[in-house]
Amino acid sequence: MNKHPPLDDAVRAIGHPGRRAMLRLARDGERSASELAQAAGLSPSAASPHLKVLRDSGLLEVRIDAKRRLYSVNVERLAQLRVELDEMWGDRLDALKATAEAEAPTRARRGRSA
Repeated sequence: MNKHPPLDDAVRAIGHPGRRAMLRLARDGERSASELAQAAGLSPSAASPHLKVLRDSGLLEVRIDAKRRLYSVNVERLAQLRVELDEMWGDRLDALKATAEAEAPTRARRGRSA
């Protein structure tokens, strides 16, 4: 049985740039709510609902240490999200990369002749 909420919740959770900033910081280790709020450019009270969304989606875990709550990324859940997003792209991402690489020399030549 899957202990996490639907993956759709995680996809929605990363839809906000502040929440993505929080995840990037928490990915490197446990962080306090105030550190995560600062990374997102939010006050602690404004960050609180975003932290709840990230917890509810399974992307963040919380550990209580005395009077502080320390947040860290749930690596397993983040990996599930990455697999889902990679599968959505399928071979399209490889095709996009090949197209961009093929066009890069043309753009470079245009930039020199301008």
